Amino acid sequence: MSVKVEKLDGNMVKLTIECSAEDFEGALNTAYLKNRGKITLPGFRKGKAPRYMIEQQYGVGVFYEDAANELIPDAYEKALQDDACKDLEIVSRPEVGVEQIEKGKPFIFTCEMALKPEVELGKYKAFRIAKKKAEVSDEEVDAELNRIREQNSRTVTVEDRPVQANDIAVIDFEGFVDGVAFEGGKGENHELVIGSHSFIDTFEDQLIGKNIGEETEVNVTFPKEYQAENLAGKAAMFKVKINAIKVKELPELNDEFAEEVSDFENLADYKKDITEKLAEKKQADLDNTRKNEILKKAVENAKMDIPAAMIEDQAKELVNNYAQRLQMQGLSIDMYMKYTGQTLESMTEQFKDEAKNRIQNSLVLEAIAKEEKIEVSDEDMDQEFEKMAKMYQMTADKVKELLGDEEKKSIRKDLAAQKALDLITK
Repeated sequence: MSVKVEKLDGNMVKLTIECSAEDFEGALNTAYLKNRGKITLPGFRKGKAPRYMIEQQYGVGVFYEDAANELIPDAYEKALQDDACKDLEIVSRPEVGVEQIEKGKPFIFTCEMALKPEVELGKYKAFRIAKKKAEVSDEEVDAELNRIREQNSRTVTVEDRPVQANDIAVIDFEGFVDGVAFEGGKGENHELVIGSHSFIDTFEDQLIGKNIGEETEVNVTFPKEYQAENLAGKAAMFKVKINAIKVKELPELNDEFAEEVSDFENLADYKKDITEKLAEKKQADLDNTRKNEILKKAVENAKMDIPAAMIEDQAKELVNNYAQRLQMQGLSIDMYMKYTGQTLESMTEQFKDEAKNRIQNSLVLEAIAKEEKIEVSDEDMDQEFEKMAKMYQMTADKVKELLGDEEKKSIRKDLAAQKALDLITK
């Protein structure tokens, strides 16, 4: 195997990788063995047709794609270990192209990747942004107490009155457009909070005043920008039946409540604790905002040429992270895209500004750490392992055992970046 390295404009690099004809022949045979069970030729039992007969029937290139897929990953990894590539800091996935693929000849392919850009630092110290002290209002404390009351509320059924605002109406419904029921427009025993605006148009308002057991018709119009194009802008009629009416009861705000939901015996001490915690969070937010403003100035004063492929990869990673958060809430990325009318491509595009910002911040902080000769000690690492251990409820030794060398290297790099940020924002 041979590797040719070509530096391209925009911090890109192109590797031309040549695999021997013998290696390509071996990959072709592997592809044949993997696929022969799917191929039937007259006169042969399924999976028993010789390779040369299949190639005669379907063309000599029948196994080329699978052979290429067999060869490329291994050859790419070996190429990165070549002396010609040892100084390359690659920061994106390879864009692969096939240059030569022909039986009996070497297999040649190319990989284009982004290289880590050089950073030319400008001014990054002594930016004068005053520190702010957090203040917590009585209204904020009351809002937090009400949020906690909501969490500890109970739902009770009422039977002696019609639907009112803020009630939970338990309904059966079915929607029709031009007299025809539409897909996704039917539900049974759905709990709808009146006033939540989770249903379209004036749907919820039209249920106010209706009684348990009552059947009614609700007329609405779908928004013009509705995600389901077949319904967008159309008038619809829903047949609705009120099965039950529920209300949320909040606990009284008193000493007993404080004792139930906290470690405090009275409301006054509990409110004091809430005030302190809100102040702590607000102070952290203010400090982070100040740090981000200073870092932004340092980035603006620096020069770097970030490859588009690097931004693309980071944006895709942000989309994946977002998909994982959605999954934790019980919503798949496919369902999210269906509801919002988005695609993976459009979501990736939306994340590109954030991706570029993250890359710039990371590169500048790394450059500052290098310039300032910032080091991360073993003690710093041990403290980080302790934090992780507490978070995941395991011992620090177990954390160190589970983390590989690359993960530890990444943690050390992140700690150096944090030290650099602390240095320029102190």
